[in-house]
Amino acid sequence: MYDFDRETDRRGTSSVQWDGAADRFGVPDLLPFTVSDMDFASPPAVLAALHERVDHGVFGYTDWRLGEFREAIRHWYASRHGAEIDPETLVYAPSVLSQLSQLLQMWTEPGDGVVVHTPTYDGFRKVVTGLGRELRGVPVGDPEALERELARPDSRMLLLCSPHNPTGRVWTEEELTVFAELAERHGAAVVSDEIHADLTSEGHRHVPWTRIAEPGRGRRWALVTSGTKAFNFPALSGSYGVVGDPDEREAFVRRMETGEGLGSPAVLSLTAHIAAYRRGADWLDELRGYVAGTMGMIRKRLAEGLPEVDWTPPQAGYLAWIDLRPLGIEDSRLQEELVTTEKVAVMPGGVYGTPGFVRLNVGCPRSKAERGVDALVRAADRLRRT
Repeated sequence: MYDFDRETDRRGTSSVQWDGAADRFGVPDLLPFTVSDMDFASPPAVLAALHERVDHGVFGYTDWRLGEFREAIRHWYASRHGAEIDPETLVYAPSVLSQLSQLLQMWTEPGDGVVVHTPTYDGFRKVVTGLGRELRGVPVGDPEALERELARPDSRMLLLCSPHNPTGRVWTEEELTVFAELAERHGAAVVSDEIHADLTSEGHRHVPWTRIAEPGRGRRWALVTSGTKAFNFPALSGSYGVVGDPDEREAFVRRMETGEGLGSPAVLSLTAHIAAYRRGADWLDELRGYVAGTMGMIRKRLAEGLPEVDWTPPQAGYLAWIDLRPLGIEDSRLQEELVTTEKVAVMPGGVYGTPGFVRLNVGCPRSKAERGVDALVRAADRLRRT
């Protein structure tokens, strides 16, 4: 039903991925596979709703608690994730990271430890360290290291990425339950960033933190998310979350409306969310299937061109997290080869605290993804032979 093979020229649109690549990598006219937005147009249902709202012509002050926004979220979680969301528990903010910033200021103090899984989404690092908190990383899949860090007296928060960015790991209900029990045992708040939740691959199921927290584990917990990632409208801004405790929720809303001056959200963000959650499911399902096909292509080409690299597609998302350490290539040499010779921009693993990897954004037409993975294979093959 939808043409994901169509290429759209994003140059000259103030795109961070396309127009910002030259500033980041120091070379013009690169083919980028970097920032985690997609090169696909938003769903037709979203575009139609935006056109209708723009045609209305009046953009006065709005309130996210009025209209269909909260009910659309409730409907989406019930139909998509089999989870009941009480609309009264919802909060709103301009972005997921702005929610995290407020929660960090509410539940931690400067110098406190915030525990995350490594590799770590670089946005977490910027917000946590920017507020004077200490980022404490534990490897994905190491529960003993997780408990060790949470047991430190000044570790005040467990910050989850669920599903995980950049690895694409989908946490099981059993894993999430262990996280909750450890956080409760050691008195740590939990914030679960679930912006990639709607991009799970076939055979994997996202479990919202609201389901894990339902038995009453811990007073301080929040789920933070947005429809901007799955339906590709991040430039419209807008996010929402669930804050479990009524007093904490009231404090969060008060901080946003007074300290942050959030008197009126972006109305087009509300419009886009409602349309996506009411009429975007078919588009999303087809997108997920298309991305799965692209990931299969990448797996095949890596196996053929770099057989030492044993890579499997992620359990969620459109970010291919590729371990190149078996090739023994220095990150700086690979980046230079990609940028100067192949004219391709790929995020190095060091950005996420794990050198030796690359993160390849394939939320794009397959023809572009083919060019990217082929460039990666050529560059790595040349370097391993020298």
